[in-house]
Amino acid sequence: MKSSQTVAGLQPKLVKDFDFVPSDSLKVRSSDGLYHLGDINLKLRSAGEEAWKSYSTAAKRSLVKNIPIGKNGLAAADLNATLPTDIPLQVKRIWEMQNGKLVLRFELKNRTDKNIEIGALGIPMIFDNILEGRTLEQTHAKNVFYDPYIGRDAGYLQVTRLSGHAPSLLVVPVGHTPFEAYNPLNDDKTPRGIAFEGFYEWMVYSKANAENEWKNAEQWNTPTSTTLKPGETRSYALQFILSGTAKNTESKLIENKRPVAISVPGYVLPRDVEAKLFISYPKKIKSIQVQPENALKVSALSTTKNGWKSYAVKGNTWGRARLSVTYEDGLEQTINYKVIEPESEVIASYGHFLTTKQWFNQADPIFKRSPSAITYDDEKQQQVTQDNRAWIAGLSDEGGAGSWLGAIMKQLVHPEKEEVDKLKQFVDSVMFGRIQLKDGPQKYGVKKSLFYYAPDSLPKDTYAANINFKTWSAWPKKEADNLGRSYNYPHVAAAHWLMYRLARNYKGLVDEQSWKQHLIDAAETGMAMVNIAPYYAQFGQMEGTIFYLILTDLKNEGLTDEAGKLETEMKKRANHWRSLQYPFGSEMPWDSTGQEEVYVWSNYFGYQDKANVTLDAILAYMPVVPHWAYNGNARRYWDFLYGGKLSRIERMIHHYGSALNAIPVLMDYRKHPDDFYLLRTGYGGLLGSISNITKEGFAPAAFHAYPSTLKNDGITGDYGSGFFGYAVNTSSYLLQHPEFGWLAFGGNLNKKGNTISVELTTAAKSSVYIAPAGLWITLDAGTIDGLDYNTANGEISLKLSKANGYTPNAVLRLSQPAKVNGVGIYSVKGNKVGDRGAYELSLSMDHATQIILQK
Repeated sequence: MKSSQTVAGLQPKLVKDFDFVPSDSLKVRSSDGLYHLGDINLKLRSAGEEAWKSYSTAAKRSLVKNIPIGKNGLAAADLNATLPTDIPLQVKRIWEMQNGKLVLRFELKNRTDKNIEIGALGIPMIFDNILEGRTLEQTHAKNVFYDPYIGRDAGYLQVTRLSGHAPSLLVVPVGHTPFEAYNPLNDDKTPRGIAFEGFYEWMVYSKANAENEWKNAEQWNTPTSTTLKPGETRSYALQFILSGTAKNTESKLIENKRPVAISVPGYVLPRDVEAKLFISYPKKIKSIQVQPENALKVSALSTTKNGWKSYAVKGNTWGRARLSVTYEDGLEQTINYKVIEPESEVIASYGHFLTTKQWFNQADPIFKRSPSAITYDDEKQQQVTQDNRAWIAGLSDEGGAGSWLGAIMKQLVHPEKEEVDKLKQFVDSVMFGRIQLKDGPQKYGVKKSLFYYAPDSLPKDTYAANINFKTWSAWPKKEADNLGRSYNYPHVAAAHWLMYRLARNYKGLVDEQSWKQHLIDAAETGMAMVNIAPYYAQFGQMEGTIFYLILTDLKNEGLTDEAGKLETEMKKRANHWRSLQYPFGSEMPWDSTGQEEVYVWSNYFGYQDKANVTLDAILAYMPVVPHWAYNGNARRYWDFLYGGKLSRIERMIHHYGSALNAIPVLMDYRKHPDDFYLLRTGYGGLLGSISNITKEGFAPAAFHAYPSTLKNDGITGDYGSGFFGYAVNTSSYLLQHPEFGWLAFGGNLNKKGNTISVELTTAAKSSVYIAPAGLWITLDAGTIDGLDYNTANGEISLKLSKANGYTPNAVLRLSQPAKVNGVGIYSVKGNKVGDRGAYELSLSMDHATQIILQK
């Protein structure tokens, strides 16, 4: 732009009609207070002053003054004309080319005779994530999302097209321009909402914010400031590097001599897991520091063949932990971990919390929600029995069904008799018969809420006086009883299916004779969804994977009529998706929730092109970065409005999208075991989904990303949908990486000669994928303590945990999703596959049972 020298367009030459910045909204975004790429925000104070004063080139636009351009310059300006006259600095901005890369550089000069402290320096990152008014086809062609690695000097911003296709853009520091904090530009007047998340700024210094707006939050990095002496000039610069897809980010960073860190199994670290950290950077490491002290134990291992420095990392103390790596050239990199208790303890706490603190078991004559696991407010330490969003207190929709769904899915991971007994009461009395119709012409239909607002027909003290019920979301009874929202059906189907699994595979947990009816009820719920709620059923559903699991079990059980009907209906939906360019629409203009089910059915019916389109889109919004909060975090930014307590548009940290999107990502990895990036992405989402559960077992809707907050949301909300994703997808993985050697995700590994031993650390201990064999081992009942893999002959020895009162037998399945050269079909030595397509193996009460898998 001639007047401001901010960016009007930033277009890769290889792609027609695509722009990284919102150039098509230049006209509507041309007034004061709207940010553009090339702006700068500052908070300054002179020596002796206490208050910070804010300055922004975007606040009140005036013509900037052109200044001479250097040899590699594209444009240069003195920006003081568009800043308040009392600013103590001279601010110049230079656009230039350095080594073929576009660079944005600011020169700040202290033009006074006093020391000037810079307490905040923010560079607005304005890219085209405005989806407003565009179709799904247009957004995938035209729009981008961007994700931060808030890693100080090693930090970067990854700008990815919604399609997931090349090119993407990397914004990296030049010289000392650390990525210290990531701040939402909420003063930008572009309307934020479901179709626009908002813009952010790259903060080089953030001490002024940390002392004021952010004073109640612990930041990702230590907030800093800097002081300019009279006459001193300091330069800050960012460069823009074209890259391929998100998968190519790390190789592009290495090519540009930027530090790259890879942690296995990721950055959410259960305390019993022996993690590894690999770092690539040409300079030596001078020091590694841990904050808080001793939160992590880090010890050096040998360097890899291509020079990656490697370390063993162990989590000691529950909570956030930061690793600060200082290199000999002075560059500092921070890596943010979250240390959690062993997975089995996290899941046990979660199940206990749901069936005690969240267990609603009181007289409820009007809404009849008792007994149930109901929404919980952890800040008030109380159950939420009323809310002006009817569903939150109404046990349906994601925000109300979340708690009971989580409680039920917890039993898939680790069934507890006491918890199962409570949940069986809920299923028999509240879910089936109240939330879901048990008879009549619309049998199996699912209501939107049991709670509703009907002040005229109910006693006057029914509703809390301090809640504003004068809003669209306080549904009257007719709306609450509506059966037309398809998204409510998978929760109920999952509960029926889980009761089938418990009845079929265990002894004495649920009446064993009832398994068939539970499975039929699950299948009928899927049929009801397409018949009673057809409009939204055209879209992929959150937890839609459940219908695939139900269909698989119908086939295993020989229920061919029921399987045929369900498969026919699911194929109609998949055929519809096949006809669309981008088949993952939703009730929202753009969403990250339909992709899970769309991928699963496209993959099942052999529509590989649509499965690939879907996976590409997922990888575009599910970044892989050295930071537990963003690693594997599927983009979501409006559900705090519908399922949270602190209600605002905000990037959500490990909302349910992380675990649900991990389902297709890990499913695809099991087909392509050489694609290490898929495993890292999926595992980031999988473990991210349990990272916010507190020590006591409270699971929030999500964690707040805003630097003013950086903490869990206050209520449970729609967390259960994510726990569904964790429960059906938790597994251990064993692989041999060409650079890093033998690795385990969800287990601790030991190598002796030709034998690779893995002790499982997942809570379920019910499945493991052996990448060199392309073999997936899953248990419907029983658990695996550990395994040995013989690299010479491919033989696998499994150690099955000893029997208990509810689990006399293990039910084991083998599948080989990947076709690996030279690997035959695996079977259990000395055993035959039973009627259900599984091996039924009796377990010893006294010791572990050893079985051999061979090809």
